[in-house]
Parts: sequence; structure tokens; C-alpha cells
Amino acid sequence: MDNKTLVDVQSIRDSRGIDLQRVGVKNVEIPLNIIQKDGQQQIATVKATLTVDLPHHFKGTHMSRFIEILNEWRSKKLLSIDLEGCLKQTIEKLNASNSYIILQFKYFIEKEAPVSSLIAPMGYNCAFEGVFIDNKYDFFLSVNVPITTLCPCSKEISDYGAHNQRAIVKVKISYAPDQIVWIEDLVNLIESTGSSPVYPILKREDEKYVTEKAYNNPKFVEDVIRDLVNELRQIDIIKWYEVECEAFESIHNHSAWAYQKELIKKNK
Repeated sequence: MDNKTLVDVQSIRDSRGIDLQRVGVKNVEIPLNIIQKDGQQQIATVKATLTVDLPHHFKGTHMSRFIEILNEWRSKKLLSIDLEGCLKQTIEKLNASNSYIILQFKYFIEKEAPVSSLIAPMGYNCAFEGVFIDNKYDFFLSVNVPITTLCPCSKEISDYGAHNQRAIVKVKISYAPDQIVWIEDLVNLIESTGSSPVYPILKREDEKYVTEKAYNNPKFVEDVIRDLVNELRQIDIIKWYEVECEAFESIHNHSAWAYQKELIKKNK
């Protein structure tokens, strides 16, 4: 057995004088318990990214420590509810000044068809994100929701019918860490701003309902974003949001797209 001393190469001094804003691990797959609105837990497969800043005098960071931290917090079942604590520990163990984490996962909600009442699970791409910089912590929740949009112009100018398409609404919000916005509530809010929700299972009577609902509720992507902004502004605990809607046009070889971002200033 070789008794040679193991050199800590990462801690060797670097002479290039360049601070790095983020170094760490990306797309670490771990199982995680996500608390649902009904109090039950859902086990999700998470892709985790955990990083810190790296001062110019260090050659590298200690990658294994990130995995150790993720596994420790996952095992304690605190990772999905205390990102701030995880980030503070990361800073301590890596001798850093700031840290960043994002947990990307598919979240399933049991969804009922509008007429037949058949129920099936529908998955939504979500993310929890935490940033700890200059002793300040910010939390972000992201949700991607498919909707149906029906073109108001097409309906207005056509003798019969109108083109519709599936669209994706992406919402990212920030709120105080001692508050909570449930994924289920945010999904319902987003779906209400489209011409119609999208469902995982539909019988003929459901298809008739969804088709007619969309026809009676035409929406441009601009309408979707404006209606969504109005709703988000009414939620007192939300302090910042970023939203976008991309409609995958059925009669054009491009997407229609709209975007809005706002820091909401609440009146005290």
C-alpha cells in the first residue's frame, strides 16, 4: 500500500487572480419528499444543482462536499422545506461567501376530467430555488403549466371554426420564506388564464366541453400574460414574479410568445 501523502490540490493557491461566481455540482439525481397541499408526501426524482463562489486564490472547490451536504439534508427530509439552512451549511463547509441551489422535479397532481369526472395524474415541471448572497436569502418557486389557447383573430375573421393550440405558461415567483404558495394553487391559477385547461384523460363528452369552452374564451398570449399578472398582483405574499407564455401555433411555423417580470411594491 502506498503511504504517499494525499495532496489537497483544490486548496493550492492559484495565481491568475480571477474570482469565480459559481462552482459546484449540477444535475445530481436524488429522491426527495415533497409535501403536498393535502399534507401527504410525494416522492420526486430531483435534479439538484448546488454551487458556491470561489475566491481567486483557490485552485478549485471540493466537489464531494456538495454531494455530502445534499445527501445529509435529503436524509433528514429537510431539503425541500429549509433551503436556507442547507445553503448556510454549504457556505460554512466550503469556506464561501454565497451559495445557490435549485431542485428541479416533476410534480404530479390528480386531475379530474370536466364532464366524465375520470381522474388521472398530470405531471408539471417545477423547481425550488434558493440564493444566499451578502447574508440575504431569497426563495423562488417555478411551475410550468400547459394550457389551450384559441386565437381571437381567427375566430373573428372566420365564417366557422378557429385555430387553437397548446401553450406552455412558465411562472417563477418569490415570496417570504416563512410563507407558502402551494404548487396546486399556482397551477389552478395559471390554468384559469388560458382558453381552457389541458387534461391527462378525456372522453368524448369531455372533448366536447373543452372544445366549446376554448371557443367561447379566445385568448392571445398577451391576454394570458395580462390576466395572469392581474392575479399575481392580488396575492399579498408574492414580492416578485417572472412569467412567460409560448403558444405552439397550429397554422404558423413559429411560436407566439409574451413575457413579463415585475418587482411588486406592497403598500404598508
